[in-house]
Amino acid sequence: MGDTHSSPSGPIADTHYGLVRGRRIDGVDRFLGIPYAAAPVRFELPSPPNAWAGIREADLQGPSAPHRVTPFPGIDVLALVGDGGTRGADYLNLNIWKPASGEGWPVMVFIHGGGFVVGSKDAPVQDGGSFARSGVVCVAINYRLGIDGFLPVPGAPTNLGLRDMIFALQWVHENVAAFGGNPENVTVFGESAGAMAIADLVTSPLAAGLFQRAIIQSGHGSMVREIPVAQRLVRKLARTLKVSPDADGFRKVGIEDGLDAMARVSKPFARLDLRGADGREPVFGISRFIPVIGDDVLPQSPMAALKSGVGCDIDVLIGTNSEEMNLYFVPTGIRRKIGRILSRWVLGRSQPNPGAVLRDYGMGKRGVRPGDAFTRAMHDLVFRWPARQYAAAHQGRTWFYEFDWRSPAFEGELGACHAIELPFVFDTLPVATGPQGLAGEAPPQALAKRVHALWVEFARDGTLPWPQFDGQTRQVHLLERGDTVREDVLPAAYHLPE
Repeated sequence: MGDTHSSPSGPIADTHYGLVRGRRIDGVDRFLGIPYAAAPVRFELPSPPNAWAGIREADLQGPSAPHRVTPFPGIDVLALVGDGGTRGADYLNLNIWKPASGEGWPVMVFIHGGGFVVGSKDAPVQDGGSFARSGVVCVAINYRLGIDGFLPVPGAPTNLGLRDMIFALQWVHENVAAFGGNPENVTVFGESAGAMAIADLVTSPLAAGLFQRAIIQSGHGSMVREIPVAQRLVRKLARTLKVSPDADGFRKVGIEDGLDAMARVSKPFARLDLRGADGREPVFGISRFIPVIGDDVLPQSPMAALKSGVGCDIDVLIGTNSEEMNLYFVPTGIRRKIGRILSRWVLGRSQPNPGAVLRDYGMGKRGVRPGDAFTRAMHDLVFRWPARQYAAAHQGRTWFYEFDWRSPAFEGELGACHAIELPFVFDTLPVATGPQGLAGEAPPQALAKRVHALWVEFARDGTLPWPQFDGQTRQVHLLERGDTVREDVLPAAYHLPE
């Protein structure tokens, strides 16, 4: 296989499974909806796609994994996660954006977020055209979600969503040279659930050698469950769906019925206890569906693996946003409305001593609203401190960032919320701008240019213009300010496992 060549009707690349034809738009070659695996058989391992004769047109996005998008009040959420996509069996597919000519380009593979239950490679904010214009081959992948991807059903392989990601990375390793990419210079990057998955894959023996660098945006390795705990969810769903709690039972469940049941068990007041032996629920109710530990994908917890030196050969850039949980608590009004008693009750479903946590974040102090203390605590408990723990545990080269630009949306209250860095990383600010845009009106294009360039430079050769993170001196680079600070230990440190 060689570099992509052009035909009068579009660029053509020669993969191991056949020729694909994309489109050249504004100097970028775009190949959409290429299958990296066959249509998934429910609760079975991914398998290679069937080869095809002739030229396969790769100018349509193709289907997405089945999911439902829930609107956010006052925010154009479709720009962030897509519109739910089209339904179809061949949803284990990927998109590629590449420079129109040349070879040996660094490769960046994006894994989307969405709580392991929603999202796709096709969200507008994640268009990889700017990366191609910056001299990168950018790949974005779909993977199985929810019941099919992250429910440890007895009689089926566990962590099928992670196995899909690994299968896609193997496809990239074998085929990306046909698109001008260097298979020995691969950076995986992702946001939210995609970042959590990448943090896990850094430690997975099945992913060893498939990427050299990882960028973990608002993610870490602590959102995993032991299989016996996760199987409480299996039994709950089986009762809801009136099927046996095993692979044979769940194979009988239709897609829409499964999505209905997922919605029911995901409600805040659903009677479902997913706390571990230590009395903690690592996801704080954000998602019921997460990776599990104790199989061949993740033999041990990612944090334990990092501390033993696993993943030390991978360069890691990891970071969070300053006000992550504002995305969930500002548009819904929770931050303003929630009171002291409800705050303690909600946090108590995930933390053994919620009162002490909330006091450390100002609960009870004059002038501090309960919702403000609750929200600040959740910023740190859910995202900021676990990400710093991950950085401290990783024994290879590690850099840490904090995205500190505050969106003016919701009269300035949205701030540096979850996902706000995405249009800056991809340099796609126009799709997140406007009355319902996450970035509000007139976000700073200069910051997008700078952040995007940092990601490209890291993917190119693993360099960044600030000091590496050390668990003792704690260097954190503030992206808007452009300064590196030595950060104090966060109060959440005293309430989470080491």
